[in-house]
Amino acid sequence: MKAIKITAPGGLGNLALVDLADPGKAGRGKIRVRIHGSSLNFHDYLVVAGKMQTADGRIPMSDGAGVVEDVGEGVTEFKVGDHVASCFFPLWQDGPPDVDNFASTPGDGIDGYACEVVVRPASWFTHAPKGYSHAEAATLTTAGLTAWRALVVDGHLKAGDTVLVQGTGGVSIFALQLAKAMGAEVIVTSSSDKKLERARALGADHLINYKSVPQWSERVRELTGGRGVDHVVEVGGPGTLPQSIASVAIGGHISLIGVLTGLAGEVPTFLLMARQARLKGLIVGSRREQIEFTRALDATGLRPVIDRSFSLAEIADAFRLQEGASHFGKICLDF
Repeated sequence: MKAIKITAPGGLGNLALVDLADPGKAGRGKIRVRIHGSSLNFHDYLVVAGKMQTADGRIPMSDGAGVVEDVGEGVTEFKVGDHVASCFFPLWQDGPPDVDNFASTPGDGIDGYACEVVVRPASWFTHAPKGYSHAEAATLTTAGLTAWRALVVDGHLKAGDTVLVQGTGGVSIFALQLAKAMGAEVIVTSSSDKKLERARALGADHLINYKSVPQWSERVRELTGGRGVDHVVEVGGPGTLPQSIASVAIGGHISLIGVLTGLAGEVPTFLLMARQARLKGLIVGSRREQIEFTRALDATGLRPVIDRSFSLAEIADAFRLQEGASHFGKICLDF
């Protein structure tokens, strides 16, 4: 079978298309899946670029979606022909978070889904949403589930709430779509007027170009009558967190899900205390949450936004597009 391997120390020039032995039939408790789709995330980029060290020869990509080709003894949840999507934390099945590292994450601590076939425990997958392409299903594992957990699981989003979404990447666009589907008002920030207009077409109620409005938190408060927003989907990290805190309503909720501007920085602790807001860090979610998210997608008919798809052999070009930050929504591998 074809697969992509990373040669240490990483870098887009060190991604090689190789031939590997077929993994064979599914053993007890496992399923054999023909992988047809994956999607790019910032975490995947850090791994393939060598910014997060992984084992030499690692197969990258956390997200995988495809068709079940064989079912091992004892497996009752799946049958041959089912369309499935992988789990980012395959060992975190249910309940509160119990993992703080990527040792069990495909494409990082273990081999990922930049390959044609895998044989893995059935519990490492969920059913894909009905009618989704494999590329669409692959966007759920990381970006989609992160947005779902931020707004619904942790944020308890309800109709009438106001949500602030930073940027137009995969998580942010999912958050915009979910918030609108659930009856919320959404404010979107971006440095691109063109991307902001695309966000408007998806239902965004208010648009802020943070280049032309550097103190965008002031504009957020104007748009909300001085109250602030109920939810902030914080993807920037230390460079944007102070303004997110200034934007949130008293008793509001900030989901810290990204570190695009760095790993550490100053936090206006008094303002956070005065707002009596919840600041909660999160990384993706559990298998149970992915099952519930998939059920919601089936009910609402929401479909992910895919900017562009590449073949498996074009993986380096896909990451170069991600590096340029010109995309809107998700970049996928479709093979």
